[in-house]
Amino acid sequence: MSIATGSKAPDFTLKTKTADGIKDVRLSDNFGKHQTVLLFFPLAFTGVCTTELCETSANMNDYTKLGAEVYGISVDSPFAQEAWATANKITVTLLSDLNKETTKAYGVLFPMLAGVGDTSARAAFVIGKDGVVKYAEQTATPKDLPNFAAVKAALAK
Repeated sequence: MSIATGSKAPDFTLKTKTADGIKDVRLSDNFGKHQTVLLFFPLAFTGVCTTELCETSANMNDYTKLGAEVYGISVDSPFAQEAWATANKITVTLLSDLNKETTKAYGVLFPMLAGVGDTSARAAFVIGKDGVVKYAEQTATPKDLPNFAAVKAALAK
């Protein structure tokens, strides 16, 4: 079960691949500055995940106008994430949770996806500037997309 609205968001430091190499991204660096949207997704190079992150990339201005940083989090390596982002023009910052610690901290581990292993479930969280979870959703199945209207409504509050 995912962490609840009103909870303190578990802090994390995850890796992202940039043109300059591997970089750390820490959630708490946004506290006091930006709201944060966390989009957990199962795996790069899969159909629904590609749709989700491409659509989010196409709508980044909506999130920017609402004062939010958006991160996509999966258990893929930062190198696989970079190749996927490049191939699909994904502009969302992708974070690698290869050891699944952040996925577990947020309560969104999906066991044995398609029989290949544990991944992140598809889930969305809005974290306020104060570090408190304002919105939490884990979709019923990995094939379902989060309720992006509800995510944006939580950001607008």
